Amino acid sequence: MFLTITATGTPERPATDLGFLLHKHPDNAQAFSTSYGTAHVIYPEASVERCTAALLLEVDAVALVRRGKGKGRGGAPDAALAQYVNDRPYAASSLLAVALSAVFSSAMKGQCNARPELPARPLPLRVEVPALPARGGADLVRELFEPLGWTVTVEAVALDAEFPEWGDSRYVRLVLESARLTLSEALRHLYVLLPVLDDAKHYWVSSDEVDKLLRAGEGWLPDHQEQKLITSRYLSRRWSLTREALERLELVRLAEADDSAVEEIDNAVAEEPEDTEAVDGAQERTVSLAVQRRDAILAALHASGAARVLDLGCGQGQLVQALLKDTRFDEIVGVDVSMRALTVASRRLKLDRMGERQSARVKLIQGSLAYTDKRLKGYDAAVLSEVIEHLDVPRLPALEYAVFGSARPKTVLVTTPNVEYNVRWETLPAGHSRHGDHRFEWTREEFRAWAVRVAQRHGYGVEFTPVGPDEPEVGPPTQMATFTITTAALTAKEEKAA
Repeated sequence: MFLTITATGTPERPATDLGFLLHKHPDNAQAFSTSYGTAHVIYPEASVERCTAALLLEVDAVALVRRGKGKGRGGAPDAALAQYVNDRPYAASSLLAVALSAVFSSAMKGQCNARPELPARPLPLRVEVPALPARGGADLVRELFEPLGWTVTVEAVALDAEFPEWGDSRYVRLVLESARLTLSEALRHLYVLLPVLDDAKHYWVSSDEVDKLLRAGEGWLPDHQEQKLITSRYLSRRWSLTREALERLELVRLAEADDSAVEEIDNAVAEEPEDTEAVDGAQERTVSLAVQRRDAILAALHASGAARVLDLGCGQGQLVQALLKDTRFDEIVGVDVSMRALTVASRRLKLDRMGERQSARVKLIQGSLAYTDKRLKGYDAAVLSEVIEHLDVPRLPALEYAVFGSARPKTVLVTTPNVEYNVRWETLPAGHSRHGDHRFEWTREEFRAWAVRVAQRHGYGVEFTPVGPDEPEVGPPTQMATFTITTAALTAKEEKAA
């Protein structure tokens, strides 16, 4: 099982930079033990003008069977003979994808400590896979790789060169070339699409494969025209996992459809002016609605006594940043479905330059609030600030259960726009939402009815707080509900844990 990656260069940008990115020195031949065999990394050539890294994976098909790893698609056992006579040692498959991830993990993540500027730099790349199983043929290979910026050369391999009348096999020789992709992007494309073309996984496909797919597919899979085929095949056609992945990809696509989704989402009309008021004949700038909302959330968290806090739907991390400045919070976890938003948040917080003590207090994780997540259990408080209105109403019960039924923090804070106040925004056309991705905006009565229903169903009490100027006719611009778990529910939870 063989794959080569070639970079070309100039004296200013030598091709041997490939060695820094792969974290493998061109002068050394290295071997790595994997659960499927031994992976070797060698450099057939390494010069300023041209550098090639080769990954050779020696697969022991017999040993795989003996260790119980010789499983076919979805974990179903192959026929007895096929377990010992197969193409695993020779044709690129999910086993090679796993080796790529294991041997070149830093490169795939876009990390290079020695030369931090290199991972973001596009390289003139050529990837060659001599033998690749391709269910769907050359046309499918092109449909998968060409939209990603690759020039694709694909040649069918004959069943037998001496008997051309027998036709072509399901194997192809693949050459990919591009001058505008980073090495990280190239490796992530291969990691996902090699097993997709093989249309088989040689190991059990579990729920964590969805997270792997979304991580490797960041930046390209949500908009790929063959998204459904890629997702289905990668997950071995397990419908429950495929449905979960497609729903999460759709959430990512919606979150990233507009650049404003990762900008300051201020629950206000774009270009909303700062409010000002006359004080002693002078104009004094008032606090923006976003700041008022964060102050209200911080005050409620202080009142609750929370030390460990979840920011669910954290976006680019404004609230996480405010929480981090307050030493009363020992642990802060930001959760968002969009990896792009989390990247922006990481940069805002300067996580890569943060001291050890401070960095131990904060963590950013990807996750969808439409699904239960054991990582979210055990926290004192959770914040859903301007989140619920971005979900379709039929999806709200899933969020309610994931937060109030499964994670069950002692305190939950929910803020959302008050649609009655929209008439006060002079620049907002009548009948329009404050943000293009809002699926609904509730009146005060609608929000209270929803909050009371959720509280009663899950054993919480709820109180309501206005955020911003609370006008008698239309109420405040933002409405906040503070849910507190009842003593009876908390006691029952503790008894169950015991």
